[in-house]
Amino acid sequence: MFIDRARIMVKGGDGGDGAVSFRREKHIPKGGPDGGDGGAGGDVVLLVRDGMTTLSAFRRRSHFSAEDGARGGGKKRHGKSGSDCEIHVPPGTVVLTDEGELVADLVASDQKLVVARGGRGGRGSAQFATAQKRSPRFAEKGEPGEERWILLELKLLADVGLVGLPNAGKSTLLSVISAAKPDVANYPFTTLEPNLGVVNLDYDQSFVAADLPGLIKGAHEGVGLGDEFLRHAERTALLLHLVDLADPARKSPEEAFVEIEDELSAYEVDLTDKPRIVVGTKMDLEESRRAWPDFCSWIESRGHQTVAVSAATHEGVDQLLRLTWNELLDTRSEEDEAGISHDGRPKGFRVYGPPDAGPRVLKEDGEWVVRDERFERWVVMSDLDNDEAVDHLNRRLKRAGLYEILEEAGVKEGDVVRIGEVVFEYEP
Repeated sequence: MFIDRARIMVKGGDGGDGAVSFRREKHIPKGGPDGGDGGAGGDVVLLVRDGMTTLSAFRRRSHFSAEDGARGGGKKRHGKSGSDCEIHVPPGTVVLTDEGELVADLVASDQKLVVARGGRGGRGSAQFATAQKRSPRFAEKGEPGEERWILLELKLLADVGLVGLPNAGKSTLLSVISAAKPDVANYPFTTLEPNLGVVNLDYDQSFVAADLPGLIKGAHEGVGLGDEFLRHAERTALLLHLVDLADPARKSPEEAFVEIEDELSAYEVDLTDKPRIVVGTKMDLEESRRAWPDFCSWIESRGHQTVAVSAATHEGVDQLLRLTWNELLDTRSEEDEAGISHDGRPKGFRVYGPPDAGPRVLKEDGEWVVRDERFERWVVMSDLDNDEAVDHLNRRLKRAGLYEILEEAGVKEGDVVRIGEVVFEYEP
């Protein structure tokens, strides 16, 4: 089954706790702290793998977690870092947040993207020894790994997209020009999923063609199958618009052409700007031969190139392939000059989250809430059941200017302040 959407939960490994330990060696009566650091948690990483063409691997598994880091030990032993969780995805995978915001577009083989980072390992007691405090009896907890839902959406990486009404001959033509073996039959929606085929013209001339099914009137609104598969046309460099010249429903070729063009233009990304070649099909039939001259003149008057073919007799197929190859060369040359990819974005396109805007203090439901990744990390990694750890956290927050920020925001003595999951009463 062709699966081109998936929603998965990813969880980075938690960092290991730091250790509280002191040297206990013979003849060393006052050994200092030697608690080691915890290991870092593993990351969850998406890795692009050639040969994958769908997201079907996510049908039965939707939760992925990396390994936690190990706790530190005495004698300054560092805890083992957790292993990464590697998730293979096909080329053309678009990564979105659960709210639908673009994170990254993965198109290159072996391209990697960390989607959930592992937590840092907590520092051991040896890290907190100072000239003033030689025997700290606390250590940091490991930082929790990132956890989130993400959306994966596949947009096939094909050079050429075959579009047209059902039964226009797309699957049949694809089977003729490539080694693809799509199902072919004379009824609507024979093709229920995109089919890819590699077309070889010569030893150094080849391209990938995709049969994109399900386009009928209203496809851009979800009618038929078109809403599911129109997005796969976004990446193509060239469209072959196939028109049945001998439609048994007696729809004129002109009407069939306009119907599909309207759907391409109405889609959320206007696809009519893409170069296209209009292909009249089924030229082995008498009705098609009679309709072709007028239709060809009408199409060319609209500025499109035309070719008439018969998949049954292979008439015009060589001409179509040569014209398609030349058009692809022109398109790729223009893209290289402009420095853009086939889908119109800058090469190497990535979108990341907004930069950290610094600490923010907000009033929510009677509480003052501090929004700052650094402060939240400090709090969650502190052992709040240990008085020394709490004193250390308080000094860090004071040096970082948190209390001045709170007072500038209007926080008064006795007000409730929340940092992450920790709630406390403010005391100047």
